[in-house]
Amino acid sequence: MDRMTELELFVTTAELGTLSKAAEQLNISNASASRHLGALESRLNVKLIERNTRRLSLTSAGSEFYKRCKALLAELNEAEASLTSSQAEPAGTLTVTASVSFAMLHISPLLPKFCKRYPQLKVKVVGANRYYEIMDTDIDLAIRTREFEPDSNITIRRLAETRRILAASPDYLHQRGSPKQVQDLADHDMLLYSHANQPGILNFRQGTTEASITVVPKMETNDGQIVRAAALAGLGILVQPMYIIHDDIVSGRLVSVLDDWRLPSLTINIAFQSRRYMPAKTRLFIDFLLEEFEAQQYEKYWTR
Repeated sequence: MDRMTELELFVTTAELGTLSKAAEQLNISNASASRHLGALESRLNVKLIERNTRRLSLTSAGSEFYKRCKALLAELNEAEASLTSSQAEPAGTLTVTASVSFAMLHISPLLPKFCKRYPQLKVKVVGANRYYEIMDTDIDLAIRTREFEPDSNITIRRLAETRRILAASPDYLHQRGSPKQVQDLADHDMLLYSHANQPGILNFRQGTTEASITVVPKMETNDGQIVRAAALAGLGILVQPMYIIHDDIVSGRLVSVLDDWRLPSLTINIAFQSRRYMPAKTRLFIDFLLEEFEAQQYEKYWTR
């Protein structure tokens, strides 16, 4: 039996959940697929897959072997792609994940230009307010606001920095007044993003003076756009990064408060697998993002 076919079949079966679907995708018969999988387990002398009438599942040994095989096959594909990327137009599917707000505001608007430049590439955008495990998924790159990755197999490239500010609608501030000191926030309705680091504790700095304020939210949510919508409706004072509310501040739909106090900034990074051979599609999109962010001078406006 061909070892490469065995590995491809095993990985595809693990991802699709059935041997028949894997056989169909690899264009081999079910009987042949069963023989390949049996030969692999016999050669390794270990059970990799638990079989039942509905769906296959990986054993603990199979789960570990799957990760290694997937990485091995990806490395091989990337090595081949590196030899042809300069001669052939990049194709396939690029999968990008980011928070819903970042995907809406700063990825989707760029896609027409990117797809026009590389018409053979398809783009899949996964909007999620949680961090996907890049190593165990088909994610090519992720946009994240954390300084480092706990997994040494993940590389990060700095994209931009952004301030976090407090802001409210003119109607809210007209009715409730604008806070003059950070301690005044205790008398205001606060709108918080629950995935922030310790959302209820606001650490301020003014020169060499520091202040830490605990606030009880009027509303708390796991999505930045919901926070923004609530603030625009006059529900309270939000705490959000400028990359989400910059246009609202410029237009006057929201008004920043306590500008002389600073919250810790956020660094926006591009995260991707550390590989010897980076797929051309990933490299091209990273270069494209860096180029566009520099041209638009986003960091200049987001850190004022």
